[in-house]
Amino acid sequence: MAGEHVKVKSTGGGEFDCYLALPTGGPKAPAVVMASAVHGVDADVRGIADAFATAGYIAAAPDLFWRTVPGPLPRDDKRSAERSQPRLAVVKTSEADMTDTLAMVRRLPQHNGKAAAMGFCFGGPYAVIGPKRLGYDAGIGCHSTQMKDFLDEFDGLTKPVCLIWGDQDHAAPPEVQAAYLEKAKATPNLQVHIFPGIQHGYMMRSNPKAWNEPTYKFSMDKALEILGTLR
Repeated sequence: MAGEHVKVKSTGGGEFDCYLALPTGGPKAPAVVMASAVHGVDADVRGIADAFATAGYIAAAPDLFWRTVPGPLPRDDKRSAERSQPRLAVVKTSEADMTDTLAMVRRLPQHNGKAAAMGFCFGGPYAVIGPKRLGYDAGIGCHSTQMKDFLDEFDGLTKPVCLIWGDQDHAAPPEVQAAYLEKAKATPNLQVHIFPGIQHGYMMRSNPKAWNEPTYKFSMDKALEILGTLR
């Protein structure tokens, strides 16, 4: 089920591209808003959005890099890494885009008013930022980066969050994964799953060295489980 590209008005002025995939028929549904890796809303991200729509959910993937170098970029394009720097500053700036995308989704007649934020790599922090302070109802993070800086975001958070890594993820070293496993012990709404032998980028089919179908399926099943609680 293929989606389409729509424009989302930015509260700060201008507009940005967003890939939107809608389910066919059925009752009103929750949405998942996906924050991409530095490569942008490429075929991998669009394919994941289409899979959610096929499963009966609204999926939206905004271009979080529209202020600098818009659109998806090839994996070997150096601009994909450059446009995400300084990383924490770009994450902070793009919070507005995640909020504006959520507002757009809420205006859809198919939407039931509930939404989860799902982040990949660069977009991983939105799995907690989204439900903590952007109005989302849940979060899912897959091979998330920069997460050492967001441990404190879980303090006082009662909405469900699920984080998934491979233990060979170079962007989430052992000490970061260990810190989140400890955090999960004291945070009932936080799930942390770590898979042996799995590398960074396991969700992305265009990355053959990292792509792992069983871990991809587990992550999608977890996301669908969380979305199911939002119906």
